Amino acid sequence: MKIDITSLDGSSAGSVELKDDIFGLEPREDLIARMIRYQLAKRRAGTHAVKNRAEIARTGKKMYKQKGTGGARHGSARVPQFRGGGRAFGPVVRSHAHDLPKKVRALALRHALSAKAKSGELIVWQSATLDAPKTKALRSQFEKLGFGSALIIDGSELNANFCLSARSLAKVDVLPVEGINVYDIIRREKLVLTKAALDALEARFT
Repeated sequence: MKIDITSLDGSSAGSVELKDDIFGLEPREDLIARMIRYQLAKRRAGTHAVKNRAEIARTGKKMYKQKGTGGARHGSARVPQFRGGGRAFGPVVRSHAHDLPKKVRALALRHALSAKAKSGELIVWQSATLDAPKTKALRSQFEKLGFGSALIIDGSELNANFCLSARSLAKVDVLPVEGINVYDIIRREKLVLTKAALDALEARFT
């Protein structure tokens, strides 16, 4: 699969052959969905908690005598039936993360890349560099290119001026190639890979 290489100003800079085992797969939505669920579950804090009856600071004295009141028999005011009592079966601090095999995660990433390539939303840049941090100029250039929502993946070293210019733009993310992930690929409309990122991805999967 061949794709044109462009520059930030939209001019052509040649072409490159994409590997079919990375960008030419038939996208499987189930794999992509499993990976997104894995990512979102792993990032949950899991700090929600309530007090159960053992943690309520309340007297342990029997509320009233066992017999003769005509009411139900209660021995503690800490139970969930009463206002101010403990919560029954409430949430506890825990991890929401679940396991997903490493090979499945790698395959899901290739399917996400293939989905972008198949839909025509994959763009390859020669590089993502700017001479000066100018957000206004970058926003104007993105409007010309039709980038309303984009994920830009560069090599291991990001250009500082480009990152500073893009960080205030809504729906535009810039990541090094080590940080590429399925969730960010799918949530943005365009996927932009620099030549350095493309080389690193092909080396990673081969």
